[in-house]
Formats: sequence, structure tokens, C-alpha cells
Amino acid sequence: MLVAAAVCPAPPLLVPEVAAGAAAELGEARTACSDALAVLAASRPDLLVVVGPADEDHRGPYPQGARGSFRGFGVEADVQLGAGDAGARPLPPSLAVGAWLLNRAGWGAAPLEGLGVGEPLDTARCLEAGRQIAAREARVALLVMGDGSACRTLKAPGYLDDRAAAFDAAAARALGSADVAALAVLDAELAYELKAAGRAPWQVLAGAAEGAGLDGRLLYEDAPYGVGYFVAAWS
Repeated sequence: MLVAAAVCPAPPLLVPEVAAGAAAELGEARTACSDALAVLAASRPDLLVVVGPADEDHRGPYPQGARGSFRGFGVEADVQLGAGDAGARPLPPSLAVGAWLLNRAGWGAAPLEGLGVGEPLDTARCLEAGRQIAAREARVALLVMGDGSACRTLKAPGYLDDRAAAFDAAAARALGSADVAALAVLDAELAYELKAAGRAPWQVLAGAAEGAGLDGRLLYEDAPYGVGYFVAAWS
């Protein structure tokens, strides 16, 4: 059963070494992520699963000890998803950022796993994946990585789209109130058009949280660089 969840944005710029001179710009987001992870630790889970968007080569499960890197972003910085040695398949960037956040928080409260979710995964399969995760242990927690639309400004990665602000506002309301039904009806096609990579991971969370009766708090909401970033804690 799901007992807690933290929702965090997934840009590698969260890692100060990657952001370099712009590191201070996401300082508030990092602080909010730390607060959300504290909620996870306080829930004393038997299993923590880190869920994030992944391209075709990086989809699927990752065991504890899986490694990731930010070398593709020009930084010689490596991360690991908990202790252990789990082979050579590298974490996708979203799970690498999640691993960095957990390492920064000194996570040691429960076994760790990762799940890379494809952006095209339809809502029904996302919900079912979440249900299966929640059923694995008596106390399950999720760290859900993912961004909102990438179309909030003219300089955003996806350019300006007038639909982006409303989409992000709906996502923020749902994440901040632990509204499972509202997350489940987020429009997958619209999310794809707006480059909202968090849609599928958020709907995995919705499936996992069905019947759990969790409350939510929105700890951070902003759109630096024209991309919607949210931090929320459910417990």
C-alpha cells in the first residue's frame, strides 16, 4: 500500500555541478525537494520506488545499486541508486536526478528501486503500473520525477503555447491536493504536445495512490526556463 509520495522536477540543472553559475536559480526548488524527501523518510516505507520519464533505451525497472551519470551534460559527476552493484545499464537522467536527491538527503531508510516510464505510455497502463507497485509491500513510498509543460515562454524548449499555463495549473492543483482522479484524467495527447514529461509518472502515482486516502501539499511551483516545475508531498 502506498503510504507516502514525493513529487519533484527532473531537470539535471537541479544538480549544482550541472547548473554551474546558474545553480542559485533553482535553490528554492532544491529546498522544497529536501522537504518532500523528509516526508518519505518519516513514512518508514518497506520499499521506495523512484519513477521518472525515460526514452526508449532506458525504460523499465532498475534495481538498487544502478548507476547514473551527468557526464552527458559536461560534468564528471556520477550517482548511484542506493548501495550495491547492479550492473552496467545506466539510469535515465530523470532517475539519476532522483538518485542525486536521495544521496543528498542521506537516504538509508528503505530498499530502493527505479522505474523508467516511456512518455507515450497510455493512461490505463500507467495506472496499472502504479497499482502493481503499491501492492508489492505493506508500506510503499514513491519518489516521482517529472516536469510540466515545456511551452510556457517564447524561450522555452517547446516555444510558447497558450494551452501550457492551464495544463500546468491543473497539474499543480492535482499534485498539491493528492487528487488521484484529476491526475488520472490529464490529457496524454495534450501533455505530449506540450512536452510535459511528468504526465506518465504522475499517472503511475495516481494508480498507486488509489484508495490510500493520502493528503497532499504543494511545496513549490514555478516555470523557470519556461518549463513547469512542481514539488509536492503526499502522506
